[in-house]
Amino acid sequence: MMNPRIRQNPFESYEDVASGFQDLLAPLTPFFAGKPGHLDLGTHGSVYLRQVREVEAFLRPLWGLGPFITQGSHELTASYLAGIIAGTDPESEAYWGDTVDFDQLFVEMASLSTFLLLNKEQTWDQLTQAQQDNLHAWLMQINDHRIPDNNWHFFRVLVNTAMKHMGRSYSTEMVDQDLAAIDRCYQGKGWYCDGVETQIDYYVSFAIHYYGLLYSTFEPANPRSEVIKERATEFAQTFKYWFAADGEAVAFGRSLTYRFAQVSFFSALVFANVEALPWGEIKGLISRHLHNWMQQDIFTADGLLSVGYHYQNLVMAEGYNAPGSPYWAFKSFVLLGVPKDHPYWQAEVLPLTVPKRRLSLPESKNYYAYNEDYSHLLMYPAGQYINYQSFASAKYSKFVYSSQFGNSVPKDHHWYYEGAYDNCLAVSEDDQDFRTKDLDASYEILADRVIHEWRPYRDVRIRSTIVPLEGCHVRVHEITNDRDLVVYEGGFSTPLEEKVLPQATGLTAEVVNSVGTSGIKGIYGFTEAGIVRPEPNTNLLYPLTVLPFAKASLAKGKHILVSLVTGLMPGETVEQPTVMVQGDQVTIHQGNQHVQVGK
Repeated sequence: MMNPRIRQNPFESYEDVASGFQDLLAPLTPFFAGKPGHLDLGTHGSVYLRQVREVEAFLRPLWGLGPFITQGSHELTASYLAGIIAGTDPESEAYWGDTVDFDQLFVEMASLSTFLLLNKEQTWDQLTQAQQDNLHAWLMQINDHRIPDNNWHFFRVLVNTAMKHMGRSYSTEMVDQDLAAIDRCYQGKGWYCDGVETQIDYYVSFAIHYYGLLYSTFEPANPRSEVIKERATEFAQTFKYWFAADGEAVAFGRSLTYRFAQVSFFSALVFANVEALPWGEIKGLISRHLHNWMQQDIFTADGLLSVGYHYQNLVMAEGYNAPGSPYWAFKSFVLLGVPKDHPYWQAEVLPLTVPKRRLSLPESKNYYAYNEDYSHLLMYPAGQYINYQSFASAKYSKFVYSSQFGNSVPKDHHWYYEGAYDNCLAVSEDDQDFRTKDLDASYEILADRVIHEWRPYRDVRIRSTIVPLEGCHVRVHEITNDRDLVVYEGGFSTPLEEKVLPQATGLTAEVVNSVGTSGIKGIYGFTEAGIVRPEPNTNLLYPLTVLPFAKASLAKGKHILVSLVTGLMPGETVEQPTVMVQGDQVTIHQGNQHVQVGK
């Protein structure tokens, strides 16, 4: 069972963070009674075999335990040493196995290598010569195999760096090659892509920058380390735009089951002693984020971190999300490796500080917008998509992502309610099978709008212009279609609540509940509006939702569709914009903002 005190933990002092880590680790203790070096935490499958799932579950908590024992002791340390000894002994029944190209075990080598780097005397020095040989041989397999051309290069960097610090053979050439590969992913202004330019997500923060800051701490003499710190400093100035004032991060991209790893970059800044932002501001980002996550239903009945996001949810999971995968979140506890006299621990918590409430940042392939008190963050991406991931369109290619309303993934594309098509234009030939935007054919992220060019079918061309406003945004779709279509424009999904009656009248649909206001209005080209109840467990934040939409039927030809989509926090109001359509031109006014879309 999870200790209920964790919900009150402010995660501000060293003692707070240490207590929170121990509360999260404690439910794992009974599972150490099984095979050494293996934790059997559940039965659902993944793209890798059960033995590898058990090794992952065993090694991932080291992201927290390693930093923790730099300044104290823990009863599980002996169990970990025993498991590492057995897991790397080819003669042991608990042997973790020989590796192959692209092996999942390479991922888990990173936490083990960091564990050694942080605690050489308590770990490596406690092993016999033969045990050290086995551990060295098992880790160095990574140098003999192919890996994906993305953040995985840092796994090899950490393994070779650890062996260097343990006084064993390693490859300087391999480290140089891998760091050069990471460097090729650099996009500017502190931002990287994760191997391909169409993928810029949390892996930039909790992988590329995180591992880089670890490396720069262990290898300060390498000239690359200074570059790593400079880029991390620049990255921090805009990555904080992924967080709302209460600590909630926007749900975007893959691997969201890693949850509070979202803030681990800021923990790594403190560990590397890089004051990219004032220590109090970094502390505020970390403490609010961790505290906010402890209010969510993220634990199983026996206190383990579950697969899911705000609640247990296998629907949204990736194929590589095994029962132990969520413990990647422990990367945020690198903070426990920061000395207790560091100025971070003495700093007063500061609120989120962003210089302006709207920011267009093409290097991150996103446009960011906050409401007046920064409690609601909206992120408008463009040019993002990755192949071979579950629900890639839903996780990368919607028109907008919200820290308050979340986003949804489909259970099927056969019916609109099964698709849970929030914040996208769902296109169908028969009002039964739907397609949405995946990778943009081209895009622009401008100071006042985001533009997508995309093709759901070979003979259907759509130009979607998204204009962020105060409390709402306007979508303009210019469509050329050589087949008849039915289209649905989805607003924000919002929780289904008792005694809340969704309203749909004419071309307007709206839901007002405890989360806020979700509404949509068909301004031009739409023929009806309504509210659908999507399949359960499709939204990442709420297990049961309702979804306002507008609908149109389009004969072959050229069409313009214009909609107004609203997402407000409780009690907020919005100045209704004026939208005029004259021929091919759409004119939008709200306050001092004036935007023209079209030729």
